Amino acid sequence: MARDKAKPCELDQEKYDADDNVKIICLGDSAVGKSKYVGGFGDQPQQLSTYALTLYKHTATVDGKTVLVDFWDTAGQERFQSMHASYYHKAHACILVFDVQRKITYRNLSTWYTELREFRPEIPCIVVANKIDDRKMTQKSFNFAKKFSLPLYFVSAADGTNVVKLFSDAIRLAVSYKQNSQDFMDEVLQELEVGPAQMSGGIERTASPGRGAELAPQTRLGKQHILVGMAPEVSEPHLGTRKARPHLLLVHRTST
Repeated sequence: MARDKAKPCELDQEKYDADDNVKIICLGDSAVGKSKYVGGFGDQPQQLSTYALTLYKHTATVDGKTVLVDFWDTAGQERFQSMHASYYHKAHACILVFDVQRKITYRNLSTWYTELREFRPEIPCIVVANKIDDRKMTQKSFNFAKKFSLPLYFVSAADGTNVVKLFSDAIRLAVSYKQNSQDFMDEVLQELEVGPAQMSGGIERTASPGRGAELAPQTRLGKQHILVGMAPEVSEPHLGTRKARPHLLLVHRTST
């Protein structure tokens, strides 16, 4: 528990390649209620303080088969409005939460969703409207979910409304995604971890709009050629405390 101080990237994320393991991540602003309902549904929390991560384990049965689920909770890291790349690595589904009583948390959904799609372009995502103590809130139209064709769940962490259904459906979506899809970004991230000496094409310069020439590692994936352009760390003052981080600008696959 508290003795686990490993970074997320130092965790055994290879286990998520096994058929019976899935990883579901939670995103959203601070104090929207993520930890409360994840903690109420999952068990065996592991506090991984180096990257402010809490891991909740859950065992589910899907179509008669046992599935080992890890729910990843930000546990404070979200105050920087940006997550470590390894938080997204190998995730099979996402739960994106806002507080219906705080408009800013709804407006920030776009920021979280954009970052999610940078790292996980294809995984299923559920939008959660939390703290619906006033039932009139369920009659409101929240266009964000509709805009991106995402399922929207109205949840109350206080009385448990829809919590079990939310997590059960998230697990099923994660399992279905794992069985039927292969996210190219996982392959790219794995290749980017390869040392320069192992790169098949070395380094070459490419141009990025508005940024001039950038370094782009070039590597080979099976019979495909990958060109990846990385921008330098970017500061975005208009987002307040948003932490500067590298952005993936270009992923281009060409035949060899």
